[in-house]
Amino acid sequence: MTTETIAVRKDALVIGAGIAGLQAALDLADMGKSVLLVERSASIGGAMIGLSKVFPTLDCASCITTPRMASSIHHPNIETWTYADVVSVEKTGNQFHARVIRKQRHIREQDCIGCKRCEEACPVFVPDEFEHGLGARKAISIPFTNAIPQYPVLDIDNCMACGACAKACPTQCIDFLQQPGERDVEAGTVIVATGFSLTPMGAKKHYGEGKFQNVISALAAERLLAPHGPFGRVLRPSDGKIPSSIAYVLCAGSRDKSIGVPYCSRVCCMYAIKQAMLLSGSLPIADITIYYMDIRAFGKGYEQFYQNAKAMGIMFVKAKVGRIREDAQHNPIVRIERQEDNCRPEEVTHDLVVLANGMLPGFDVSCLGITKALDGFTASPHEKSLPIGTSEAGIFSAGTATGPKDIVDTVVEASAAAMEAANYLRHGGAHGRS
Repeated sequence: MTTETIAVRKDALVIGAGIAGLQAALDLADMGKSVLLVERSASIGGAMIGLSKVFPTLDCASCITTPRMASSIHHPNIETWTYADVVSVEKTGNQFHARVIRKQRHIREQDCIGCKRCEEACPVFVPDEFEHGLGARKAISIPFTNAIPQYPVLDIDNCMACGACAKACPTQCIDFLQQPGERDVEAGTVIVATGFSLTPMGAKKHYGEGKFQNVISALAAERLLAPHGPFGRVLRPSDGKIPSSIAYVLCAGSRDKSIGVPYCSRVCCMYAIKQAMLLSGSLPIADITIYYMDIRAFGKGYEQFYQNAKAMGIMFVKAKVGRIREDAQHNPIVRIERQEDNCRPEEVTHDLVVLANGMLPGFDVSCLGITKALDGFTASPHEKSLPIGTSEAGIFSAGTATGPKDIVDTVVEASAAAMEAANYLRHGGAHGRS
């Protein structure tokens, strides 16, 4: 590993470049603050860039996210590092010192022109993480079509060292021996926007432990619904069949002490309803069922959104799902116990089942010098304080780093964090240096 001893100095360090990090960085930059935006993935955009549409307006998710991505990468007050990990943050006086590891893409970014010739020449196909394993990518590839920046990453673990990418590269920017580099960052304030992860598909063994091809995660279903998804339309993974019976299992990763997630993840009901409505539009003759314990439609327009779904013919069945198995044709068989009429347990066969996974913290914030709550999300210093506050003055948190929430609340919280960070620089903390 190489280490650069010259520290980068900024007014603010924003950790995470999802919708919360982008909003916070842009707000600070528009206030004249210099910002370093650090993202651990190879592209900015976070989870939202992989969504199809947003609820309850059904606006295009990419149409909302992409302009913010472009604005942040071109903003004169924002410097963006992708494919980088913040490994520690320490406070000295009024300044924060962060150690950042910039992972190796195995390309020299200053020479890359994003022509994709290396990707075209590569003969190796591997499962595509952006498509949640539903599609394939090359061993060297740009993460997704509208990724920013348009730099490829060479997956050295799957590379067969044939040299085809290096031969095809017109600028000779491929570097098979590239090593990660460590950078020091000094900032006057820090915003933590590290996002979320989903409860693993294998968390609940009664639901197949992630082994059934036609039992998929909610984010995988988003990719099936996206117009630029892996198949171009909704097909089930095992055989490419157009599903005629689709089921959603709510609370598949929340409100369940057996998997260590006793809390409600707030958005699962609504994103399941949104996906069901989109499926009803693309597969008008398909039977779509949502198995639920409670429907929590808490936001503005959410209850009407739920009622609209019922009016569209989507079936809502109040039932506990005890087990999922599959038959010889890989059709999921869902064992349910209805709650409203005390029916005996029954089994229902579907073509495709989507688990409404819950939200977990996307990052262990302990290394950032702040306290995390019992659920693993960032802890506020006082019960009545703003959720953007943390245990360390000058470090603020936003979005799903503070806990499960929808996109609207995430954006509002990000702007609030940016304002508090700017106030801290102006009144309570050091004046950062550009």
